[in-house]
Amino acid sequence: MALVDTSKMELKEKVVSVKRVTKVVKGGRNFRFAVVVVVGDGNGYVGAGSGKAVEIPDAIKKAIEDAKKHMIFVPRNEHNSIYHENLGRAVSSEVLIKPAPEGTGVIAGGAARAVLELAGLKNIRAKSLGSNNKSNVVSATIEALKTLKKPEDVARSRGKKLSEILG
Repeated sequence: MALVDTSKMELKEKVVSVKRVTKVVKGGRNFRFAVVVVVGDGNGYVGAGSGKAVEIPDAIKKAIEDAKKHMIFVPRNEHNSIYHENLGRAVSSEVLIKPAPEGTGVIAGGAARAVLELAGLKNIRAKSLGSNNKSNVVSATIEALKTLKKPEDVARSRGKKLSEILG
């Protein structure tokens, strides 16, 4: 995975989940906040990250930095959709993403919707299968987007012309 230079990008971020986590120690309980954040430029680049800290703003800052380190590029077609359907898996969550015709919009649940919108996809359908843990759904959606292929890449890997692949 190549690192993406995020310094020149105008990134939007969306906090997907904030959880208070507790660690029981000898002197009592330690409270921290675990945050999952999705960042994207709305033009094909998207990333997700998590952070944990005693204060929420610090946790969000850490999560944004983590998300910037894990940016991916999403290939999109002329309808701002994807080329083919795909299934992404993370732990016990699965997310099925399907291309949709022009004018459909983003049809997806909360955590998957955040990833798809910040990736710049305008016409897409997604269904979360299995566990609905927000962190895992975000990871599964990123995984599904990461493994997408362009028709040109498929044609090149099969040693055929693009017209043969598209029919």
